[in-house]
Amino acid sequence: MIVSAVGESADFQGVRDYTKALTTGFGMQPLLQIILTAAMFGFFYTANADPGQCGFIKDPNLRAECRAKSGSGTSQCGFITDSDLRSTCRATVGGDKSQCGFIQDSDRRAMCRATTGSESSQCGFIKDADSRAYCRAVTDQNGSQCGFIRESDLRAMCRAVTGSGSSQCGFISSSDLRAMCRAQF
Repeated sequence: MIVSAVGESADFQGVRDYTKALTTGFGMQPLLQIILTAAMFGFFYTANADPGQCGFIKDPNLRAECRAKSGSGTSQCGFITDSDLRSTCRATVGGDKSQCGFIQDSDRRAMCRATTGSESSQCGFIKDADSRAYCRAVTDQNGSQCGFIRESDLRAMCRAVTGSGSSQCGFISSSDLRAMCRAQF
């Protein structure tokens, strides 16, 4: 989930698992970050972002990513402790899609490649159905794909990223994700 996208004790198996980990207190894992990063990934984070919202994010990795995407630049990516998320941040904020190759998790790597290069064909390599639908929606900027996402927070993030804007952020139950969403719109 957002975008863009996040602790580290939960294994990444897609946005749905990430969201479960996040909402049950296991910490933030990446796809949200990836997604946040994707539009995370370049789609979600905009030059008009509100960096003040980043301060409301409790997870230090997400907070650093939010700040990086809100205009502070790739130097903030260095504060991210998760190596996959750090590489994702550098790829999306710095525009260097070669950083995607350093991501160990195959789903996250495919998401990074798809979103930094706007290549929706890479979305097909993502195993998790919700993450795959999100990837296709943001790379094609097609909000109709968001309806295929079962996880409610990711669906709301998807709709925000693909055109509905900040009005969808209020439907996100995770406070960190909601702040990430609002920081971008």
